[in-house]
Amino acid sequence: MTGATSQAPTPVRRPGAELLLVLGVSLGQSAVYSVLSLADSLTRGPLNRQTQTLNPQQSDRAFFDLVEQLLAIAFPLVPVLLALYLMGPSVLRRIGLDLRRPGFDAGAGVLLAVCIGVPGLALYFGAVALNLNLNVATSGIGPQWYAVPVLVLSALRAAVQEEVLVVAFLVDRLDAKGWRPWAVLLTSALLRGSYHLYQGFGGFVGNAVMGVVFVLVYRRWGRLGPLVVAHFLLDLVSFVGYDLLKQLAPGLLP
Repeated sequence: MTGATSQAPTPVRRPGAELLLVLGVSLGQSAVYSVLSLADSLTRGPLNRQTQTLNPQQSDRAFFDLVEQLLAIAFPLVPVLLALYLMGPSVLRRIGLDLRRPGFDAGAGVLLAVCIGVPGLALYFGAVALNLNLNVATSGIGPQWYAVPVLVLSALRAAVQEEVLVVAFLVDRLDAKGWRPWAVLLTSALLRGSYHLYQGFGGFVGNAVMGVVFVLVYRRWGRLGPLVVAHFLLDLVSFVGYDLLKQLAPGLLP
């Protein structure tokens, strides 16, 4: 009598469900709250008379504020790790988030940051002037010794989180479902814009355009590294530059 051979069941891949679940505990959730935040702001009066603060102070006691700031940076990276795990072995190499081409990633990232940052700044000031955007204060930590290190880490967290989830993972999952490239591009751009709606309509448009550029670049180069570098530089200048300028010229910024 021959014994039956036991085989492990083949895992069923559900790329659409995986995408919805990961986004539901990360940037998709942020998009919902962002829409709600904009609706609240619109019912309070002119947008350009209101201020939205990023990286706010978490506690009036320095030790607890620092700990909460670091936790707020660490926990959003858990869905990123989950997305990378779901994409399978050698994922960092496949999406171009390894260190094989550091010179290319850095150079291309700087170029992208310049091309997006300058028009983006003009769009922001124009949107505020036209009452289509809130004033955005990119740091609310204050003159603490840990302010700059925390802001640097926050910029890095945002770059890794957004580019892995909204570009690499979303493109990978929707491609697996057989979506057309233009539909994938549009979905990624609209998602990126939607979780920035708390800033106003200018924030939505600027980030949606950035989303289009980033997906096209990712498709063309096959590397996420330049996108992470560009995003990091944009946020670094915004976060740290705002914090330093506010300390050097009190009253100039909101």
